[in-house]
Amino acid sequence: MKSLRELYKIGKGPSSSHTMGPQKAAQIFAAQNKGAVSFSVTLYGSLAATGKGHMTDVAIEEVLQPIAPTTIVWEPNQFLSFHPNAMTFNAIHANGRPNTSWTVYSVGGGALSEGDHPTGVLPPSPDIYPLTKLSDIKKWCYDNGRAYWEYVAEHEDEGIWDYLQEIWEAMKRSVERGIEREGRLPGPLNLQRKAFTYYVKAKGYRKNLQTRGLVYAYALAVSEENASGGTIVTAPTCGSCGIMPAVLYHLAKGHEFSDNKILHALATGGLVGNIVKQNASISGADVGCQGEVGVACAMASAAACQIFGGSPAQIEYAAEMGLEHHLGMTCDPVCGLVQIPCIERNAFAATRALDSNLYAAFSDGKHRVSFDRVVQVMNQTGHDLPSLYKETAEGGLAAQSLE
Repeated sequence: MKSLRELYKIGKGPSSSHTMGPQKAAQIFAAQNKGAVSFSVTLYGSLAATGKGHMTDVAIEEVLQPIAPTTIVWEPNQFLSFHPNAMTFNAIHANGRPNTSWTVYSVGGGALSEGDHPTGVLPPSPDIYPLTKLSDIKKWCYDNGRAYWEYVAEHEDEGIWDYLQEIWEAMKRSVERGIEREGRLPGPLNLQRKAFTYYVKAKGYRKNLQTRGLVYAYALAVSEENASGGTIVTAPTCGSCGIMPAVLYHLAKGHEFSDNKILHALATGGLVGNIVKQNASISGADVGCQGEVGVACAMASAAACQIFGGSPAQIEYAAEMGLEHHLGMTCDPVCGLVQIPCIERNAFAATRALDSNLYAAFSDGKHRVSFDRVVQVMNQTGHDLPSLYKETAEGGLAAQSLE
């Protein structure tokens, strides 16, 4: 299992798999083909189906076009076997140098894979966590009298806390920028930003209702920043980037928890997301929105339970509920944009994470279905979903009229 540095990434929206991943792949390919006289990039499957709405072509051309003329080929009906988000880069060279070709997959959260046929082009990334199931890590916690965040500290290098501080600062900035901005989101849906309105209205409610409104506002703020191509943190993806910041910002502001406590919560939530990334998927194109919003809710549930002093069993229970109650959620964005229903889902999942923490806190932590089992079911459910419900913009809500 990889470092949390590969889960939490600071970057620009609107999509980690459709924007950040392809741009990173283009940068790698460009570095190896500096003398090319032309490029062509073929996008397959889900990456092609919603690539225009996610600005995939723009992300790639920003890198390759300054070097040589670049052509984008769209193949939405052709799926390569390893992952629905596949792309093949081709470079034409002069002066007798052989032309080059590279197939790579954007597997979620901005991560790349060469699939079953690695060529060594991608830089190696070591596995640093020996345990990859939450049940095993929970046992480690009880055996050693320690917490999940301490397991993270045990295996990451000493710079991880500085890195998580950068992540926390970026999350806070995305909330605060998003609350201040008003106007229309880009794209044909002509959606108006709502975060500022929700924030102002929430301030007028009594305390018992104000919390929900503020959490809505914080999640909307970050998700709207993402939809506008603003800078956010993948947690674990761009499409679900509003959930962790909303919950943590609420806890920091409303309950005055210190940065140190927030960083511990980030580590615990990150560990949960990492486990899903290792054993299943966080890609909407692969397993539907349960792998994005569902996993983010599990992460935020665990983080909230951690910060309120939950036991390892209670934290695992909170994470389990956060994911379990999103099982089967499709990824069917209208017009291929990370707007409808993505933005609202972030707001609701943030409050569901707080509910999962509260429910787990009332319990003794014992429950029948483990988090690891729910991860397995989520993976199976996602692969059983028809492809039109996995980020192709051809089924479900995406297929409905916009009138």
